Amino acid sequence: MKILQSLNGQCARRVQARAGCCVLLLVLAINATGVARGAAPAVPYQGDPLSLDFQSIEIRDALKVIADFTQINIVTSDAVSGALTLRLKNVPWDQALDVILQAKRLGMRRDGNVMWIATQEELRAREKQDFEALAAIELLEPLRTQAFQLNYAKAGVIAQGLSGSGGGAFAGLSASGWAGANAGGPRSSSDGGGRAEGMTGTARLLSARGSVIAELRTNQLFVTDVAARLVQVADLVRQLDIPVRQVLIEARIVEAADSFGKSLGVKLGGGAVNARGSIGGMPPSADGVAASFSQNNFVNLPSLGYGGNTAGSLALSLFDASLTRMLNLEISALEAEGKGQVVSSPRVVTADQTRALIEQGTELPYQVATASGATSIAFRKANLKLEVTPQITPEGRIILSLDVNKDSVGQATTAGFAINTKHIQTEVLVENGGTVVIGGIFEITENNDESRVPVLGEVPYLGALFRTRSRSYNKTEMLVFITPKMITDRYAAP
Repeated sequence: MKILQSLNGQCARRVQARAGCCVLLLVLAINATGVARGAAPAVPYQGDPLSLDFQSIEIRDALKVIADFTQINIVTSDAVSGALTLRLKNVPWDQALDVILQAKRLGMRRDGNVMWIATQEELRAREKQDFEALAAIELLEPLRTQAFQLNYAKAGVIAQGLSGSGGGAFAGLSASGWAGANAGGPRSSSDGGGRAEGMTGTARLLSARGSVIAELRTNQLFVTDVAARLVQVADLVRQLDIPVRQVLIEARIVEAADSFGKSLGVKLGGGAVNARGSIGGMPPSADGVAASFSQNNFVNLPSLGYGGNTAGSLALSLFDASLTRMLNLEISALEAEGKGQVVSSPRVVTADQTRALIEQGTELPYQVATASGATSIAFRKANLKLEVTPQITPEGRIILSLDVNKDSVGQATTAGFAINTKHIQTEVLVENGGTVVIGGIFEITENNDESRVPVLGEVPYLGALFRTRSRSYNKTEMLVFITPKMITDRYAAP
C-alpha cells in the first residue's frame, strides 16, 4: 500500500491487489478546524466521514483500511473472506463499516478498542456457548442469603416481583431499566445490550435455585441465591425502595345562577245590590234583612308571581250615584331578580400513580323489588365526589385521570327523590401548580308567556285590561377548575 500526500490537505491511498487490477482510492476531506461534515444522516452515525472506492478488493483489506483510519484494533475470524466492490463518498466510517458487514452477512462485537468481526452464525454459536457456560456455573455455584431492609416499598410486593408470582413493583420495569441492573452480562450488537430474564412483570428474577422470604412485620426481604443474582437484586431494591412523590389535587366547582322575572295581570269585574237591602249606610229593608252585594269577574287574569313570590296588587272600585252598581279593577304586578353562587372545593393528597377518592353527600332511600316479589330498601348517593389518579411526568408536569361528580337532591316522585347530576370524566396534562378548566355547562332559559281575552286583548292600550303577561330569564353556569401541586415535603398536610 502506498500513501500519497496531496498539497490541499486531502489524503489518497492506493492499494494494489495481487490480481493487479484492484485499485483503492481513499480520500479524506479535512478542513482547517477538523473534519468537514455534511447534512445530518438519517441514522445516528457519528463517525468521521470518508470516501471509499473499492473494485473487487478483499474484504480483509477493506477492514484494514478502516482500522488504520479509526485507530481501532480489528480481529477477523477465519471464516471472513471474499471480495466486494462499492463506492462511498463522504459517509461516516461506522456507516461504511455497517454497509460492508451487511453486504457479506457479517456481525461485529466490540469490547473497548477491540472489534471482533465474524459471520453471524459464528457469533450466535459463541453467544450460545457463553450463556450455557454461565447457566452451568450458576447451577454449581454455592448459594448465599442476604437480608434487605425496605423503607418505602412493601416487602410482600417486592417478593412477588422477585419470585414471579405477581406483577408487583416490576410490572412496569422496562428493558433499559433491567439492562442497567444487569450490567456486566453478555451484550449483543443487535439491540445494544443483553436482554436477561425478568423483562416482563411476571417473569422470575431469581435463578432456578433462588428463593425469597418477605417478613411483613419488619418489612424485610431475605433472598437466597447465587452471588451474581444477589448483586442484581440489591441494585433493583435500591432503585425501587425510594419515597414516592405526592400530589395535592384541588378541584373548584363553581355554580353561578342569575334569574330575572316579571309578571303583569289584571282582574276586571262588577256587582250589584240585591233588592232586599241597601249599601253605603242606607237603612236595611223593612223586614230587617241587611243588604247583600253580588260580584262577578269579567276578566280574571291575575299575575302568576315568580320564584314563589306573590305579586303586589292595586284595586280600584267605581260606584253609581245610588250605590247599587259597582265596577272593580285590580292590577297585580311583580318583578323579581336573583343572583346566587355555589363554590365547592374538594381537595385530596395522593401518591404518584395512586388512585384517590373523596366524597360528601346524602344517601337517599328508595324501594326495590326482590326476586321473591317482596320489597326492600336500597340507597342511592347524591354527593360531591372527586376521584383522581395522578402521574408525574419526567419533565415535572402531571397527568390527571379525573372523575368529578356534583349531584343534588331533585324533586320528589312516587318512586322516591330524583337526583340532579353533573358529571365529568376526562384526562388532562397540567403544569405543576397550574390551573386548568376541565369542563363547564352553560344554560339559558328564557320564557315569554301571555294570556288574553280574544279580540279584546289585542286592542291597543285598552287591551292591557284584558290580558296578563309574564317573562322569565334564568342563566346557570358551572365550571370545574383543577389545580395539581407536587408536595416537596412528604409530611406536609393539605
